[in-house]
Amino acid sequence: MTGFARRDGGDGVVGWTWEVKSVNGKALDVRLRVPGGYERLEPQARAAAQGAFTRGSLQISLQLDQSERPPSLKINQALLTQLLEQIDGLEIGAGVEPARLDGLLTIRGMVESVEEQEDEAARAARDTAQLSDLAGALEDLEAARRAEGVHLAATVTGHIDAIADLTAQAQASAALQPEALRAKLKGQLEELLGAAPALPEERLAQEAAILITKADIREELDRLIAHVAAARDLLAEGGPVGRRLDFLCQEFNREANTLCAKSPDVALNRIGLELKTVIDQLREQVQNLE
Repeated sequence: MTGFARRDGGDGVVGWTWEVKSVNGKALDVRLRVPGGYERLEPQARAAAQGAFTRGSLQISLQLDQSERPPSLKINQALLTQLLEQIDGLEIGAGVEPARLDGLLTIRGMVESVEEQEDEAARAARDTAQLSDLAGALEDLEAARRAEGVHLAATVTGHIDAIADLTAQAQASAALQPEALRAKLKGQLEELLGAAPALPEERLAQEAAILITKADIREELDRLIAHVAAARDLLAEGGPVGRRLDFLCQEFNREANTLCAKSPDVALNRIGLELKTVIDQLREQVQNLE
């Protein structure tokens, strides 16, 4: 299922933004992108995503804004000492003023920017706040995916209803009525006897049993009805049902294929082909479910 969530936070020194994106996927695939020095957050961030979702491709990114952090400067004492020693040994002519400190500090490399060293307590507090905001972003993403799921459920229900309706049409097909089956079987037996009039009774019984088995699709229709009931139960159950519905789609398709292969007439075969079309549409939507 698709979705997007964003959470901003900060502690007065560093600001941060979590962005979480989700696209469809059969399994759960979590990809993290964090700034250098924050790799320590990855295990907990990954665990949080895996605890919240079971399916989909997630992209989680952390962006930092350190503009609020005051710069930390340091004078290069060794360079300054060396310059002062050099100046003391110079013979300064008349009218030349001695070097001043403000001038020396403008020399390249005299003033250096250094990273402020934080203690463990401050870093741990920031980690906790950042992970808390990530948890909030994951909750927002889950809510977005749940809202999408409500709309998808209506679409999936419509496809299941269509499968049930087509199955009922197949059950009511004239080709499956006892009289039609008997007439078709009689015609096939007459053709068989005409081709081999001296066929032994035992062989004739075997051929008749094969013809009856090929023409009987009641078992496939019964399984389709059972699969429809199972799909409706899963939707009523709620929660992560995408994988189980995906499996049911495979079972739906298997029965529809068999129905088409065993179909005794054109009308029933047309119903079987329409069944396959609806099942494919159902499977496309099921891929979007958690």
